[in-house]
Amino acid sequence: MYGQIHLCVRELVLEKFGQEAWDKIIEQSDLNDEHDFMVFHKYSDECTFGLIGSVCKVSGLPLADVLEVFGEYFLTYCMRHGYDKMLRTLGGDFISFVQNLDSLHALLSMTYKNISAPSFRCEREADGSVTLHYYTIRPGLYPIVLGLVKAVARDLYHQAATVEFLSKSQHIMEGGKTQEHVIFKVQLVDVKDQKKQLTVRNMEVFKPAVREGFQISADQFCHAFPYHIIFNERLEIQQCGRMIQRVLNCPICVGMKMSELFDIVHPIMKFTIENIRTFINSVFMLGVRINKNGHRFTLKGQMIWLEDIRHMIFISSPRISSLTELMEMNVFLSDIPLYDVTRELVLLNQQRIAEIDVAKQLDETTAKLKLTSKALENEQKKTEELLSQMLPKKIADDLKNGRQVKAEKFESATILFTDIVTFTNIASACPPMDIVNLLNELYNRFDQKTNEVYKVETIGDAYMVVSGVPDKTDRHAQPVADFAMEIVEEASKVRSPITGQPIQIRVGIHSGPVVAGVVGKKMPRYCLFGDTVNTASRMESHGVPGRIHMSGSTAKVLMNDDKSNYILRDRGVIEVKGKGSMNTYILIGKGIKRLHEPNDSFSDLPIAITKSKANDQKQPIKITDTNSNNTTIGPDVDNQPSNVLLAVSAFLLIVSIMAGILICLVRQRKVGTINDDEIELEEPNCVDETTKLTGDKNAL
Repeated sequence: MYGQIHLCVRELVLEKFGQEAWDKIIEQSDLNDEHDFMVFHKYSDECTFGLIGSVCKVSGLPLADVLEVFGEYFLTYCMRHGYDKMLRTLGGDFISFVQNLDSLHALLSMTYKNISAPSFRCEREADGSVTLHYYTIRPGLYPIVLGLVKAVARDLYHQAATVEFLSKSQHIMEGGKTQEHVIFKVQLVDVKDQKKQLTVRNMEVFKPAVREGFQISADQFCHAFPYHIIFNERLEIQQCGRMIQRVLNCPICVGMKMSELFDIVHPIMKFTIENIRTFINSVFMLGVRINKNGHRFTLKGQMIWLEDIRHMIFISSPRISSLTELMEMNVFLSDIPLYDVTRELVLLNQQRIAEIDVAKQLDETTAKLKLTSKALENEQKKTEELLSQMLPKKIADDLKNGRQVKAEKFESATILFTDIVTFTNIASACPPMDIVNLLNELYNRFDQKTNEVYKVETIGDAYMVVSGVPDKTDRHAQPVADFAMEIVEEASKVRSPITGQPIQIRVGIHSGPVVAGVVGKKMPRYCLFGDTVNTASRMESHGVPGRIHMSGSTAKVLMNDDKSNYILRDRGVIEVKGKGSMNTYILIGKGIKRLHEPNDSFSDLPIAITKSKANDQKQPIKITDTNSNNTTIGPDVDNQPSNVLLAVSAFLLIVSIMAGILICLVRQRKVGTINDDEIELEEPNCVDETTKLTGDKNAL
């Protein structure tokens, strides 16, 4: 079938079920949405039936219902695509329309080569109903006729048609083809109006005015109608036009059988006088059995039954649609009578063929263009995905849209560096491919965990991520800490190519201000600048294998988090290259989750008290960030209010004074009994002792 059928199915599905259903149908039918839907291309029936079958599966409708809906929609499709005037002028009523469908198919066969069109025939019954005969070489498609008949009656003649299936039979035709014959009974609701239309169009039967006894000689008739044949009920030729013998390339004798010289190409039937009379209102095409130069010559015309002499006359013309066929058949325009429109048709169709060829090329080019466009879209998506992997999405979108990306300062962000312990030794002892495979496996595991952090870059065995850039957030240290714990566990699942033991990584984290921007045009990179980057790198290089090392600024953020309950060990003050003395920490867990700690001396370090634990235990916490020279005291890691300090100082002063008085009394009792006057005399000495014990009051 031609691509028009495929296009009609596509429009029907899109209109009734939507794009999603059509995508599923294309996937199930294994058709290409471009190459298998070109108007002037002919596709196998199996391809078309497969498409219809996929529609049934996706829609959940039975085949008969889908075919009936298709038949009803097919009329709408044809009228939308430029065939509306042709259809409206085909017949003045429903019966005339159906009777002339074969003529329409014959005309369309000039555009759609080798079309296998069905055939229709109508009979008016006494009760006003219409008996519709449907013939086709494609069995099982008769539900299409049900929908098509209803649509024609409704849309063209404003009548409601009730179609009843009567019978179905199959016949073996000449050549072994099977023809299906289906009979329907059609009831038209508005029958009276239909009769009125017929009466108006057939008001009077024409009676020719001829002179009595006027006759035309056989020679003149054969000259006027060079392509006619007269034969009797036994299919014996009685007379033929002068061009018939030339077409057959053999002498014609009276009595030769029509069935021996010709085949009935259309309608498909056995060559009998009964069949011809049954289809008397159809266009007949007779093909010459004796091929000339390998090309089959076909005559197209009308069968007329001559009742008075019981003979059939076939008045025809050569079925030629192009100048190329004229040359192949060795026929010239002069061989066609002047009154025959075949002359004009050949010339006009020659231009039409050129237009069809252009349309075919346009279809093919459009299909290729759509495929190229889809391929371009896929490549563009890949490019965008690659760009998104190289740059943050917001930055990538700006670059893609041609916007300039300016460097930006971020007041607070957290940066993580990691590297492989003894990587230099591993690289020197292994083949390069083993190193590539090692890093690929390790980094693939790391990449799967970068959900809330941005991967900046990887250089060798160094892996760098950041949080708080380019999307600003106050909660930037926590995602990095979570990521650090996950990659330490993932690294333990990767084996060293030398020892076969799990590899160890060092992780360093630091929080602080940073500047970020895009560097380069040919290969743009999103880079971070500032002392925070350098400090984070120092945390990694001064870190411990298998542990997460962080600065005091990061630890301060984590330990102030009430919800997360991070667990850190206080490493104390260490000397950091280029940074001086810094108090650093080691992250060992979060909540009930604890990392597996290496068997080293750092396992004995004290655990730093977080804010939540300090609140529970009523203990102050002290975090010293040597890098920033800030010392924080108290549960909230802030300085206590001055009134609390004064109260403590006053309490200590009172205790000291009382202690001094007691000491003086003890000394006096050692000397002997004293009276009140003596006590008053010694009292200044007691004050001096108290002053010595307590020291300067201002020191408190």
